[in-house]
Amino acid sequence: MNQIAYPATGRRKTSIARVRLVPGSGELMINKKEANAYLQYNPNQIATARKPLTVLGLENEYNIIVSAYGGGLSSQADAIRLGIARALCLVNPEYRSSLKSNGLLTRDAREKERKKYGLKKARKASQYSKR
Repeated sequence: MNQIAYPATGRRKTSIARVRLVPGSGELMINKKEANAYLQYNPNQIATARKPLTVLGLENEYNIIVSAYGGGLSSQADAIRLGIARALCLVNPEYRSSLKSNGLLTRDAREKERKKYGLKKARKASQYSKR
């Protein structure tokens, strides 16, 4: 018996998460590890990644298989959240309105600003000396 997998991609900063939703018991596997172990048992990041499922009340309906790379764990968790929300829209288009009203379908477009020459960071300059 071949189950249907719903694929989606989520991005945040430099992190990319390729998400597959498969009907199952609610397991979240990130890069072939359990979510708790991968996200270093940080309850905030785990809750962030699972938020689309908790909003819809589908915590134990789908197994989620994620391939995440780039960035740090926090931005990967946000990328996973967006990927799960997009995949749930493929499962049932009626989920879209409640996900959108909770702000889960909006990609956070903030990226790191590049460093400019003559400055210490993107905008930080050395202290000005009049004399």
